[in-house]
Amino acid sequence: MSSLQFLRAVLALLTIPPLTLAVCSGAIIAVNWLRRSKANSQQFPRFWGRMLCWIAGIRVRIEGRDNLDPEATYIFVGNHTSMTDIWSFQGFMPHDFRWIAKKELFAIPIFGAAMRAVDFISIDRSRGRQAVKSLNDAAENIAKGASVIIFPEGTRSPDGRLAEFKTGAIMLAIKSGVPVVPVGFNGAHQALPKGSLLARGGEIVLRIGTPIATKDFKAKDKRMLADTLREKVAELLDECHQPLDVAGMSNVVQ
Repeated sequence: MSSLQFLRAVLALLTIPPLTLAVCSGAIIAVNWLRRSKANSQQFPRFWGRMLCWIAGIRVRIEGRDNLDPEATYIFVGNHTSMTDIWSFQGFMPHDFRWIAKKELFAIPIFGAAMRAVDFISIDRSRGRQAVKSLNDAAENIAKGASVIIFPEGTRSPDGRLAEFKTGAIMLAIKSGVPVVPVGFNGAHQALPKGSLLARGGEIVLRIGTPIATKDFKAKDKRMLADTLREKVAELLDECHQPLDVAGMSNVVQ
């Protein structure tokens, strides 16, 4: 890492808390006091993502945006290798969308209020009736027109390679009935590997695949849909991110 990149990385790390506080406060004021629409207030989290990428020396390129209908509702499904997945998608994704966040985050002062202000979707990750109701409520919000992104691996990949998709998040797609869009995050692991605090800069390429209809899938098909989506995401990844353990992957993009 060059001395300039080191300084940028340290600055980005130090910027996250005050920038997050400023953006959250701006969103709350815009929605609750200035009566701006929640859709219009998406400019605040978008600014947050762009600013962090810029400070950290990360360039973001989007491929495949023509696959999307600007007016349609989607569930975007991507690989998760880095915190910069969130920065880049939030800052540069050309489609209106919301994040799904665990309900505990909504209890954090200012941060939780800001998430509610811009219509982030709460979900209960515990077990039991509340979790089922939470999943159903989230699916209903999506069906009403709230595009979202999910990372079915459940956590960041330690080596940058695509891991197995869990089926819990996939149930959102089946319950909501909206099309799912595979997204390949390339270069994010190199920009900020899991376990590292300092961003290394570079380019992140988001490849957007073709939407896949889910209206004919049932709950019993969740494993099949999860595996299909994993293969579609893998096709959008550079070789260094492709999984090593999936049979029939000989035709992935190199």
